[in-house]
Amino acid sequence: MTSVLICDDQELVRVGLRMIVDSQPDLDVVAEAGDGAEAVRIARERRPDLVLMDVRMPVLDGVAATERICAALPDVRVLVITTFDLDEYAYSALRAGASGFLVKDAPSDEMLVAIRGVLRGDAMVSPSVTQRLLDRYLTGRPVESAKLGSLTEREKDVLGLIARGLSNGEIAGKLIIGETTVKTHVGRVLAKLGLRDRVHAVVFAYESGLVRPGD
Repeated sequence: MTSVLICDDQELVRVGLRMIVDSQPDLDVVAEAGDGAEAVRIARERRPDLVLMDVRMPVLDGVAATERICAALPDVRVLVITTFDLDEYAYSALRAGASGFLVKDAPSDEMLVAIRGVLRGDAMVSPSVTQRLLDRYLTGRPVESAKLGSLTEREKDVLGLIARGLSNGEIAGKLIIGETTVKTHVGRVLAKLGLRDRVHAVVFAYESGLVRPGD
């Protein structure tokens, strides 16, 4: 069973999310939290596989809670639930370690696709939304140039194409290499840069200057 922690300050939202998650035989809601501080405490105690995190919560907001959970429990995946798809909090949550985000009014089947994708390690933010978030909220946070210097030229090519929203198959066609080779390059890029998944690879590519908004 895959354990899930639901964090939202609205009880009705938690009930709705629980119904969606519990409708699946392999997913199990093990706990709920009504604020960010409680979410961090429960996550440390229960060590769930996945946290569904509202970004706007009392006591400790979802961004700070996400950062603390991801720092303390690197194997735990966080999927952020937000009201608007261009919410600055959603972008901050991605930078804090979240693996994707959903809008609260997403259909149940879309939520389940996102949940399973995050659990697989996929990026569950569409490239178009990611780019719009970066265009709007990119702050030019400095990133050590040494990190980019650790990549080979081919790995930089792959990272740049990830940032532009290409799939492994599309990257393989673009670079005229095998898809298995692309997967190897992606794994090395994430490992060398210390990134959790493709979402954070996209953020890094923009914030390091490798790719610029509008490219």
